[in-house]
Amino acid sequence: MSEPRPVPTEQEFRAAVIEDIRPWGKFRSYPSARAAAVKIITVNPGAALSLQFHHRRSEFWVVLDEGLEMTIGDRTWRTAEGEEIYIPREAPHRLRCVGPSRARVMEIWLGDGDEADIVRLRDDYGRGEPGR
Repeated sequence: MSEPRPVPTEQEFRAAVIEDIRPWGKFRSYPSARAAAVKIITVNPGAALSLQFHHRRSEFWVVLDEGLEMTIGDRTWRTAEGEEIYIPREAPHRLRCVGPSRARVMEIWLGDGDEADIVRLRDDYGRGEPGR
């Protein structure tokens, strides 16, 4: 059995992000050695993910589209396209689409975890069991 993947702090993860300016624009490269998964999440207008947290992973989100509202702990705000958000392990968080069109975030899992590592605190769809 392999050793658990360490969960980097926000400062460690952000320090490893590389931005390279090119003649055509730029790219940002996110460290993947510590990532358990990389996902693109699409949220429909008026829909929301569960208010949830994770025991075994932190997450790093990159907002790809306008129209999203983010909650982490007691803070709720309208995100900006391109905003980068670190979600610490065990921090309650939720994403809602408040715009007129579907909106996306890129999610990077930091540490260990799978879909079963979801503790739902509130869910609009009646789901209570992890990973559903």
